[in-house]
Amino acid sequence: MDLSRRTLVLGGLAAAGAGALSACSGKSTATSGLVLPSQSALTPRAGQNVVTKTLVAEPTTLDLGGPKVATWAYGDTLPGPLVRATAGDLLRITLDNQLPAESTIHWHGIALRNAADGVPGLTQNPVSAGKKFVYEFIAPDPGTYFYHPHVGVQLDRGLYAPLIIDDPNEAGDYDAEWIVVLDDWIDGTGTTPDQVLARLTAPAPPPSSSSTGMDGMDMSDSPMGGMDMSGMNGGMSMGSSDSPFGDAGDVTYPYFLLNGRVNTAPEVLSAKPGQRVRIRVINAAADTIFSVAIAQHHLTLTHTDGYAVQPQEAAAFYIGMGERYDVTVTLKDGVFPLVAKPVGKDGVALGLIRTGPGKPPSAEQAAMIRELGGRVVLGSDLQPAESSRLPAKDIGQTVTLNLSGQMSPYAWAINGAPYGKNNPVTLQSGKRVAVQLNNTTMMTHPMHLHGHTFALPNGLRKDTVLLEPMQNMAVQLEADNPGNWMAHCHNIYHAEAGMMAALVYDNAS
Repeated sequence: MDLSRRTLVLGGLAAAGAGALSACSGKSTATSGLVLPSQSALTPRAGQNVVTKTLVAEPTTLDLGGPKVATWAYGDTLPGPLVRATAGDLLRITLDNQLPAESTIHWHGIALRNAADGVPGLTQNPVSAGKKFVYEFIAPDPGTYFYHPHVGVQLDRGLYAPLIIDDPNEAGDYDAEWIVVLDDWIDGTGTTPDQVLARLTAPAPPPSSSSTGMDGMDMSDSPMGGMDMSGMNGGMSMGSSDSPFGDAGDVTYPYFLLNGRVNTAPEVLSAKPGQRVRIRVINAAADTIFSVAIAQHHLTLTHTDGYAVQPQEAAAFYIGMGERYDVTVTLKDGVFPLVAKPVGKDGVALGLIRTGPGKPPSAEQAAMIRELGGRVVLGSDLQPAESSRLPAKDIGQTVTLNLSGQMSPYAWAINGAPYGKNNPVTLQSGKRVAVQLNNTTMMTHPMHLHGHTFALPNGLRKDTVLLEPMQNMAVQLEADNPGNWMAHCHNIYHAEAGMMAALVYDNAS
């Protein structure tokens, strides 16, 4: 059976080879020769606040607002427990791993110490089933973040939750706050993410008339890279025609969630007309870019990945996997859907804002709101606030990350080889480093860097950026956080199929 980028069989995958499943569900391939950082305890400074919490990762059954699914989660909520602190606090978070597999926690977007970053084989040994591990780090920067595992495709289960670092100096010129976590959901619906990955990476069948071009040539290794030949191959989708992202995902999901709920049972924010609301939007999806809007409202984008931008009004904006955007909105009187429409896929994630009487729209009506039919703002086009810019400094080093791969065979790489076979990239401590990102595929890749932020050519600070098909982008980072760090595509299936690379400081031990 041919695998379409948009057509993934939801049932019947349990018969996939046990060897393939164990390979997918185990630990990520380690980069050999690197020494794990020290796990020394931190002592609070005088007067420093300490935030403590225990997170229990365990199998559970979750109610998504109607559908009930067997999955793995932090406790019995989706998203998991909110972790909230103030910049400068010491966080001391215990992972109690009650899963039937190894796990870790990665604190996505935080420029924290290397020992707490949660990457197995690079910053720590994975936490075995039945064991505990204490993550200790100081949160240096305020912003909207989240946490999730960094083992296999565990992110595509229920193992994610928001991490909010408050700014003690922020005025807070809003009346209410709403944390919105978006997700694509497949676990417990007849298959698991591990089985999805096994199906994607299964050896391709011999070439046949259904997998060849019009002249009979096998197209799987053609320069078209990862793009499905939709017009010639059984109606496979080419992706969204009204977005810049080409073919935007590999997996067809039965549900898209907003704060753990399907669109037929949306979460409701109750407020008053005229109130100003700060909405922190997190894309925890494994394989889906969303366009986000609120019916009959204009949004003001204020932050991306924790950093302030010059306020930008928008009817709608894109958010890639791993990205976060803060927006403010002044509410009108009535009932209004907050809509997150998956790019290039069918379905919608939905929340409701209620400030007065009115009948909420159906999911089908919400997906058609006019705000999604016009210009959708791409985050990398925003302009940074002056306070968010990297200080001017001469480039001291240049490195390159070339992204490559294809759908058949399903394999993705950085600098010519998958993670574990590619060479670590060495960073020179104390230097301003120019990182040349080259996307040589026909897929969009949300590239995420651990332990650092980087500046786009326009100065915008981010830790995750959408690279469009065949796009090249030069970003800059300050090599001021020594250790072993990961750079990878935040499409979890691309990452696990090889699109990861280690960035290692020249003085890291």
